[in-house]
Amino acid sequence: MVTAKMMQQLWAVIESTQVNTLLHFDDAALVQLLLQQLKAKQVIDAQADSSLNTYIKSKLPLIRDTAEGRLSFGQGGNH
Repeated sequence: MVTAKMMQQLWAVIESTQVNTLLHFDDAALVQLLLQQLKAKQVIDAQADSSLNTYIKSKLPLIRDTAEGRLSFGQGGNH
């Protein structure tokens, strides 16, 4: 089961991940990286692992949009 705490920690991991990593890793590598970073923070059972994998895959466009926003914000809006 994916808990609210797991979701909060996942998004904290995403926020702390380098923008270039979020934008340039391919989908599979990015999903695995985020899962590994989350697993370093807490124990995740097989069911939660599968659910989180599916969730992250479904949110990749949002994750990358957020990273692009951070990149733009960090550079004063210039690309």
